[in-house]
Amino acid sequence: MNRRDSIKSILLGSVATGITFHGCNPSEPTASLPQTPDLPQYGRTDKEKLRDQKLFETSFFNEHELLTIAVLCDIILPKSNQYNSASDTDVKEFIDFIVRDMEAHQIPLRGGIMWLDGFSNKIYNKEFVVCTEEEQLHICDQIAYPEETKPELIQGEAFFTRMRNLTLTGYYTSKKGIEELGYKGNTPNVWDGVPEHILSKHGFKYEEEWLAKCINNSNRGDVAKWDDKGNLIS
Repeated sequence: MNRRDSIKSILLGSVATGITFHGCNPSEPTASLPQTPDLPQYGRTDKEKLRDQKLFETSFFNEHELLTIAVLCDIILPKSNQYNSASDTDVKEFIDFIVRDMEAHQIPLRGGIMWLDGFSNKIYNKEFVVCTEEEQLHICDQIAYPEETKPELIQGEAFFTRMRNLTLTGYYTSKKGIEELGYKGNTPNVWDGVPEHILSKHGFKYEEEWLAKCINNSNRGDVAKWDDKGNLIS
């Protein structure tokens, strides 16, 4: 099992038990990112919509920070022949929204990016985003494995762990990420009634009129209509 399949396995197990990723702050619920602030209905109250609108109108990260986040996201979840990359699912935009929605992430992420650039300058005399891919991976390898990190790099490890958690949360709560997991949720199946041999065994049978009205999968999405006397019309 490769790294990505391991992640999927962990996430599917979490979904099955109702304890999906909570980002990096287990004391708070994970915020959902609306597709657009213009959506009239996406499960929010008027007060929540107003708050969301204010969040969309503010900014936190500068251009350099957003670029650094984008690079890190794709290092954590890179593109392959089989899978999308983090940037294919707008994970950077997800994180950009989350830090405005959950301010506890702001200082750790901004400070982490500053630490990353400082460490990169120390080793390669340049900022992380302008390093080669090989250099970037060499830096990340030193802070990506908890309990294997050198004591002087613990701050970098904490930052990378937070970035990894946010990246996974953003990716696997996106449409493409959920499709990749193969998780269907509570999807209705097709029911065509009690099997005939079971009905016969107990001395019952369906009336043709009711079969046409109630067990017709071609119109199973239609809302039933009733007359004033409580009789089913259609």
